[in-house]
Amino acid sequence: MQFAICLDNEGYEASLEIGKLYQVIPDEEAARHGYIRLIDESEEDYAFTASRFHMIQLPMPVEKALLSALRV
Repeated sequence: MQFAICLDNEGYEASLEIGKLYQVIPDEEAARHGYIRLIDESEEDYAFTASRFHMIQLPMPVEKALLSALRV
């Protein structure tokens, strides 16, 4: 699973929070065009420009804990 931290929410203040960690949804088509797909604050999945985010690799225990919390 991939995660990204929001670095820029300009124009999307209601949808994205700067500094917040978002779960990335794999989408090869979006990636080819410079976008990443994720679940935003509306709890819907949308594609945003990848430059708004920094992709991160989490340690496995942290990733498992976050994924478990998301399923609650």
